Amino acid sequence: MNAILVEGNMDGLGLLVFMIFFVGFGIPIILAIIGGVYRAKKKKNTAKVLWIISGIYLLISLGVCASLLGGF
Repeated sequence: MNAILVEGNMDGLGLLVFMIFFVGFGIPIILAIIGGVYRAKKKKNTAKVLWIISGIYLLISLGVCASLLGGF
């Protein structure tokens, strides 16, 4: 029984790591790009809000994802 728990099934591990990195980096990058598009369209307040949301999301998600990857 212990051998089954220790070895486990690692087939979906690559997808899991990809999803964690996408949540940590992908969504803030997408928000920053959308903010850049709004800045080019002269909607500076909307762009600032999106960049601030992107920065806060990046800060929080890196803290959560790092703690999950670090095992704390």
